Amino acid sequence: MSDYLQVTTTADNRDTAASLARSAVAARLAGAALVSGPNTSFFWHNGEMGEGEEWQVTLRTTADRYSALEAHLLQEHPWDNPELTAISIVEAPEDYKAWLDKSVDER
Repeated sequence: MSDYLQVTTTADNRDTAASLARSAVAARLAGAALVSGPNTSFFWHNGEMGEGEEWQVTLRTTADRYSALEAHLLQEHPWDNPELTAISIVEAPEDYKAWLDKSVDER
């Protein structure tokens, strides 16, 4: 696994998405977060196909901080089972990686 991750979750409105992004960055669990939307989403929920408007939150973090970020997002998210996925950042400039390391440093 890469040492750097891009984590995504979604919310049903901009304010919730912004709150999740802001709180994760403030807690130094992510170096940066981007809120985008609204997006139209199609999904299965409780055995039925649904459609709705969602806002996406994209966060950048390190593998070392992922568990704490996941716990934070699950605790703060209003949904019982929110989307929460992470993909490896395979390549990035060394200066960017150094910035991300420094940004999520717990000290």
